[in-house]
Amino acid sequence: MLHTLGGVWKAKDLRKRLLFTLMILAIYRIGVVIPVPGVNATMLQGLAAKNAFVGLLNTFSGGALTKFSIMSMSIYPYVTASIIVQLLSMGVIRRWEEWTKEGEQGQAKITQWTRYLTVGLGLLQSAALTFSFSRELGNGFITDPSLITFIIIGLTLTAGTTFLMWLGEQITDKGVGNGVSVIIFVSILSQLEQIIPVVYSNIFVAHPNSLLLNIIKVAIILVAIIAMIIFIIFVQQGVRKIPVQYTAKQLGNAMYGAQNSHLPIKVNAAGMIPVIFASSLLFLPTIIGQFFPGNPVADWVTTTFSPTSWVYAALEFLLIVAFTFFYTFVQLNPSQLAEQLQKNSGYITGVRPGKPTEEYLVRVMNRLSLVSGVFLGLVAVLPLAFVWMTGLTGVSYYFSGTSLLIVIGVALDTLRQLEGQRLNRSYKGFIR
Repeated sequence: MLHTLGGVWKAKDLRKRLLFTLMILAIYRIGVVIPVPGVNATMLQGLAAKNAFVGLLNTFSGGALTKFSIMSMSIYPYVTASIIVQLLSMGVIRRWEEWTKEGEQGQAKITQWTRYLTVGLGLLQSAALTFSFSRELGNGFITDPSLITFIIIGLTLTAGTTFLMWLGEQITDKGVGNGVSVIIFVSILSQLEQIIPVVYSNIFVAHPNSLLLNIIKVAIILVAIIAMIIFIIFVQQGVRKIPVQYTAKQLGNAMYGAQNSHLPIKVNAAGMIPVIFASSLLFLPTIIGQFFPGNPVADWVTTTFSPTSWVYAALEFLLIVAFTFFYTFVQLNPSQLAEQLQKNSGYITGVRPGKPTEEYLVRVMNRLSLVSGVFLGLVAVLPLAFVWMTGLTGVSYYFSGTSLLIVIGVALDTLRQLEGQRLNRSYKGFIR
């Protein structure tokens, strides 16, 4: 990793990209502390420790929610909008499906609709958060509870999310890594400092007479975290190499002989997107429930979809597995892979070109998707089970399996992109 970063810093254009990314992230962190007008944000202090949903949202917003800053909703309305647009583009809305096949021009139209939907969802979520906190905290949270105040708060929160969406796009275009993933990565890392006081309070303060036992508990937690990190990296770096043979062919007057190669398919080709999608989608029922305070059905939904409930854990596991299958086939189209192999006079050993190759790739990808989906789902929910057994309820808000997966996955993907760009520039320099 240090070798990669050193090589990046030496390359002028990569250094500019890295510095640009750091500048954008600094702007984001400044926005986290800018409060929304018309709100007494000090009343939110301590609410994250009492409400699991608020605690999880606060973690993913980088602490912006408990400050009720302009970045309180973070990037999640945009993530949710992306999920909806991608699902509707899979044959539901025929026009959108056609756009996905039109290259950059079609993708630009899809992106534009995603932005429109982000603004709509932002307005919906901002209203839900404002009404929810007003009900939870009572009089005094909204300094002037008038219609114009609520409108200003909603527009400010939505503008903050829209601006953050734009910052993410700038990182993707001119910086390093996927902008949305990098922003979520930084948000989670900014809250890791909360782990130490929570662990100290739950272990050492709660059991002051059991020093040796407390030290053993902390050691077990550290070993479990390290083991999970190693396991995640091992699976994330795993690749299924499919043997491929290329027949001899003539290009001009030159004859190129047959050669053996392989088609690398990552065990987890979907990356961290299924985890981000699943967590974003599970926020929706609670957000909608906030619009109906005192309603028995809404209260049941809010309680059932709490991040500490077994229903939330089970649904998160199932959604992660489902999104892993979905996004793997979005990333790797078996039909296109089979067609490219055939065009390049290649074939998979023991498999006929054309349709049989496509069917073989589908079987391989289904097996890999099942393995990676179950892996992602288990890593996401196992820490919650660990929290239930140990009683460290506060840790689940700040260091859930979902958070760990996102942090490690985004770090590996970003380093991989940096390494690829560094090697690409090294080859160019060699050719010159």
